[in-house]
Amino acid sequence: MSIPPNTLNLSWTQRRKLTGLLFVLPTVAFVTVFFIIPLLMTVYMSFHDWPLFGERAFTGLKNYSELGKDRQYLKSLDFTFRYTLLVTPPIFALGFILASLVRRNLRFIGIFRTIFFLPVVIGLGVSSLLWVWMLDDRIGIFNKILLDLNLVPKAQLFLGRPNTAMNVIILSVVWKTVGFTMILLLAGLQAIPDELYESAEVDGAGYFRKLFYITLPLMRRFIALALILSVIGSVLAFDQFYIMTRGGPRNSTISIVYWIFNNSFTYFKMGYGSAMSIVLLGILVALTGAQFYVLRERE
Repeated sequence: MSIPPNTLNLSWTQRRKLTGLLFVLPTVAFVTVFFIIPLLMTVYMSFHDWPLFGERAFTGLKNYSELGKDRQYLKSLDFTFRYTLLVTPPIFALGFILASLVRRNLRFIGIFRTIFFLPVVIGLGVSSLLWVWMLDDRIGIFNKILLDLNLVPKAQLFLGRPNTAMNVIILSVVWKTVGFTMILLLAGLQAIPDELYESAEVDGAGYFRKLFYITLPLMRRFIALALILSVIGSVLAFDQFYIMTRGGPRNSTISIVYWIFNNSFTYFKMGYGSAMSIVLLGILVALTGAQFYVLRERE
């Protein structure tokens, strides 16, 4: 294949820019096809009455105005925020504790890191099905243990009551995701030079002084990343509710993404589901921006 003559006349700087552009083009194409175009399409659909089949009609802001009248939508938002507030602290706290425990390069420490991280490798759908089996009132291992220890008079319907359903879902998600937070925070801990802790100990600093004046300030970026990913994952939670409770009992575990799914693919109200998706995107952008602002680097 011959090289175009104009290419040979390019300067070194121009060839370098052209090479960089060629490397970036696949990523730009991927983001355009799988993010920008679907996003623009979702925005367009949100202004229409868009059934799965049949005529589509422009409705302006009607879909957005209906959101304030949708009691289940408001209830789903409230549930999603409560779930996020309840699940994020234990994920972060346990992740930090585990990261602190496996920080040192001791003998066999790699085995413990692998054990703690192993649930992350399991898919969320598989993990949810596993917990459904363990919580089953007939063959579940949890009920078997409780009955053998005489801690309960009869088998418990853990997923059949609103309070217990929420608690066991939070427990399953913490078990599934805490290893990922551990890895993120472990990277931050290992990036802190040991000399800083040694100097602090010479000056008489205890554990908590080192934690608040050395560890947490120097881990600000890693903490921000861990919290942002955890919050986004919690707000977008769907699989565990769909598999473990189907939104029950009594519609008490319907997350906002679950309600979007129902409207879009069960009731075939694609335009209304698109409007909810755009509002959810705005909420995520606001939450992420707020976390970046609070956890930003300071001089």
